[in-house]
Amino acid sequence: MKIFYSETHRKHDPPFELFDGGLRVPYLENPDRMDRILNALRKTDWAEIHQPSDFGLDSILAVHDAEYIDFLASCWTEWLDSKPKDSSVFLPATFALRHHPQKPKSLLGRGGYYIMDLSACIVEGTYTAALVSANCALSAASSVVNGQSSAFALCRPPGHHAGKDYAGGYCFINNAAVAAHSLSVNGKVALLDIDYHCGNGTQDIFYERDDVLTISIHADPDFEYPSYFGFANERGKGNGFGFHHNFPLPKGTDDDSYLAALDQALELIQNFAPKFLVVSAGMDIYADDPLGTIKVTTEGIGEIGRRIASLNLPSVIVMEGGYNNEALGRNITSFLGKFK
Repeated sequence: MKIFYSETHRKHDPPFELFDGGLRVPYLENPDRMDRILNALRKTDWAEIHQPSDFGLDSILAVHDAEYIDFLASCWTEWLDSKPKDSSVFLPATFALRHHPQKPKSLLGRGGYYIMDLSACIVEGTYTAALVSANCALSAASSVVNGQSSAFALCRPPGHHAGKDYAGGYCFINNAAVAAHSLSVNGKVALLDIDYHCGNGTQDIFYERDDVLTISIHADPDFEYPSYFGFANERGKGNGFGFHHNFPLPKGTDDDSYLAALDQALELIQNFAPKFLVVSAGMDIYADDPLGTIKVTTEGIGEIGRRIASLNLPSVIVMEGGYNNEALGRNITSFLGKFK
């Protein structure tokens, strides 16, 4: 299996994030995650690690608002030019209520407009890392178009919480959505998100489209981030109605219950009959993940991979979450090993 990865992700390394109640903690979405995965991949006999190609901005701008991408590109320089009291990270304190608000001219005002939460911290190398992360996904998509049965984009930062014009949940550019759109010029695409958290950004991007079927299996937003997206009655809009499906799960969901929901999702994909499959692979469904309440085992993750692979679709697998670093490598290799 071709694995697309770049060391450029290390340029995005915020010193902290803020949890509920204002608790400042070390950034959980950190470079060590990639080191654990790479170490596990290098122990296999099937992983071929490749540098991504540079596809430019066109594929990114096909799913993201141009002014939002401009904001990501210029934010850090503007922040330093403003001579802030704390220049370690850009993070606004005021956030827009997205009921058709006007967009202010100030940097912090635009930051609150374009950033959804306190985990989307921007530092000097964030934009560069996000661009290369998207190129990992595009490289995997290109590989599949050119005949590979599957390819893995080892993306960091992750992407599935990034919407058309906002960052959130450690995500800035929606890597899976960029890959899915690029594939869609060659035929219908199904995008299956198995991260613990709802893929709200992916939902936002494709919500009115009928050429990309989007499905997210995740913890119920009644109790879990991102709180305002991911309910079962969110089915798409306009031409996209019926082409989006959420499967919100309760706390404590085990292997058997998760697999039952997955089987429903796979039936939807089979009925859609896509030419390509994109998988947002979050390993925070693991039982001992510090951010999760779903109790899927490593063996269960392997079975999830086997069932998805049994669709026999050309597949682009995109790395999303997963924050138990000690288990991350064996979990993702357990999943990917079913596609090789």
